[in-house]
Amino acid sequence: LISFIILIGLLSLNKIPLRQFPDIERSEISIDTIYPGAASNIVETKITEIIEAQISGIDGIESISSVSRDGRSKVTIEFIAEKDINEAANDVRDAVSRILENLPKDSESPEISKIDSDGNAVMWLNLTSDDITQLELTDYADRYLVDRLSVIPGVAKVRISGGKKKSLRVWLNPELLSKYKISVLDIEKKINEENIEIPAGRLESKFRDFTVKLDSDYKTVEDFQNLVVKKGNDFSFVKLGDVAKIEIGPEETRQLFRGNGEEMIGLGILKQTEANLIKVTDGVKNEFIKIKNELPANIKIYQSYDTSLFVSEALKEVIFTLCFAISLVTIIILIFLRNITTTIIPFITVPISILSTFIFLNFFGYTLNLITLLALVLCTGLVIDDSIVMLENIYKKVESGLSKTKASIQGSKEVVFAIISTSIVLICIFIPIIFIEGDTAKLFKELAVTVIGAIFFSTIISLTLTPMLCSRLLNVRANRKSNNKFEDLYISFLKFILEKKIILLTFIISIIFSIIFIFQKVSKELSPREDRGAFFMLLESPEGSTYENTVNQMLKIEKKLMKFNENKEAKRILLRVPRSFSGTENFSDGIGIIVLEHWEKRRNIWKIIEEIKKISTEITDSRIIIFPPRGLGQRRSGSQLQFVISGDSYENINKNMQIVLNEVKKNDNFLFARIDYKKNRPQIDIKIDKDKVSDLGISNLEIGRTLELLLAGRKVNTYIENGEEYYVILQSVKE
Repeated sequence: LISFIILIGLLSLNKIPLRQFPDIERSEISIDTIYPGAASNIVETKITEIIEAQISGIDGIESISSVSRDGRSKVTIEFIAEKDINEAANDVRDAVSRILENLPKDSESPEISKIDSDGNAVMWLNLTSDDITQLELTDYADRYLVDRLSVIPGVAKVRISGGKKKSLRVWLNPELLSKYKISVLDIEKKINEENIEIPAGRLESKFRDFTVKLDSDYKTVEDFQNLVVKKGNDFSFVKLGDVAKIEIGPEETRQLFRGNGEEMIGLGILKQTEANLIKVTDGVKNEFIKIKNELPANIKIYQSYDTSLFVSEALKEVIFTLCFAISLVTIIILIFLRNITTTIIPFITVPISILSTFIFLNFFGYTLNLITLLALVLCTGLVIDDSIVMLENIYKKVESGLSKTKASIQGSKEVVFAIISTSIVLICIFIPIIFIEGDTAKLFKELAVTVIGAIFFSTIISLTLTPMLCSRLLNVRANRKSNNKFEDLYISFLKFILEKKIILLTFIISIIFSIIFIFQKVSKELSPREDRGAFFMLLESPEGSTYENTVNQMLKIEKKLMKFNENKEAKRILLRVPRSFSGTENFSDGIGIIVLEHWEKRRNIWKIIEEIKKISTEITDSRIIIFPPRGLGQRRSGSQLQFVISGDSYENINKNMQIVLNEVKKNDNFLFARIDYKKNRPQIDIKIDKDKVSDLGISNLEIGRTLELLLAGRKVNTYIENGEEYYVILQSVKE
């Protein structure tokens, strides 16, 4: 029986996922929809509200929140704790698929993710080169590295940050278009008509069948330059190269990713929700070594940010504490029993009881984390009680003259009821915790199940393995001396306490009042402040700030941060503009990750943060917010207190919101306050003269589409190069 328990315990331990804390976040599904060039109010009306109305009837939804930005809609659905994440994702996909035809034609298909589309990566790798461009570096990473990292077990997504994805840019010159009397829509139509690949069927002969491939697609810049977009009656013609500058360039030039003052691209590893963090990062590190050895000589790769380092160190500390607790308990038993062979018995039973607990954790689908390991540390004293009671009773029987076998049988019969009843009482104390509802209760559920499992198996082991070991290993010394001085001292103290009942009662009452007083004075929070070896920095420029202005602000703060890298306190200083990883037209913010050196080589993280906060006050054109990652397994970082203000119009909401913000600013306990509603972004309104439009025979659709192509840029076609497909993008030339 015990061998079977040990075997199942080892198999369960190998199967249990490893993470820092239990996942107390509820199941979340994010729906990202890109609508390039669209204003935020258009995005809200045409996309966000349609998606919200469609998904609102899905079963198990706790809340729906959405953010509509210029060019991007993001809808986040939070489900109740009991809702399975995979079932929720399928429900959302089914609901969204039914309204795809109702979304704008030029918007991209909604991307549905079981992870936050702006969520934090668990690991960052940096790629840099001295002699190839960011465009070529991004293309290399996209072709050869992303897929290698994506197939690692537990990896949900590999995100390229700061990359410049290759495309064919057609920079149209409006003056030349007007000169040759060619419209933007003519250019779009001509490209789509000529650069196309259509299946041409097959030819059949008596002995062979041939597939016919129509080679009509355009493959090079020269092909597009020579594309005839207009022919005159006098046999003249206008080529695309006559009215546009055509080149290979990035889809979006406005992206910055820097590491330690050097421009590079980042590969962010996002893990699956239920994946083992340590195994995922170990798998990435193993692949990183292989990639590093196979990279071309002119490309370098670095490992810059790794969240598993803090988790590994924390787990090592707890595991050491657990081993130390077992050793300490064994030493104390040895001191009191003064018999090495007898002490071996609890030294064997305690680890087996703890190992058996992993069977419970695996059965309930829990993880091995700091909370469950802490429960095992607390259980060390509980699981040994049953073995000590059994061991001491059998020991007395052997001392009375019985053989070890008879003493084991008779001694175990006498205490079996006491051990079972004690264990039932302890289990009954922790069972109600399992039925507690709420997010915080998830932490204590795993702790309660761990304790219950440890007590359950320690009871079985103390009633089976302990008597068996006593019948084999128990070695009773003749004339064991008792510590009479200690016993006399204890009896004298006990008599004094029993005789002075008033003193005893006064002491107990004072202790109770002291507990109440101290409890009221002690600070209370969900999780303690932790030095996790890294922290985040957000830079927010005024609404409508250009990419260049935001980058300048980021470079200013970078110069001030580099001193922490020079004094060996910061290992990596990673900066990105814009902050969002999904497509958006907002370039007024950025994010930084400051990765610190090992804890023994630097100051406390809070001292470093305070110093950086003082430095950041010198940046007057932007607001800088600094905060560490949140603990207790919470995926989101940043604001610890969030609430929603609703109303019948944005004007009333903004009015009430300002009242709340003014009160928050008066309270010194708040470091900063941020709002999602941005109403100060500059906007140019264009009004159409309907009479002139009618006289010219032009539709509003043509006007809107022309402005969209010229100002926002559009992916109108694709071309293939070396087996990879890239976009063809039309846009007005920038002056």
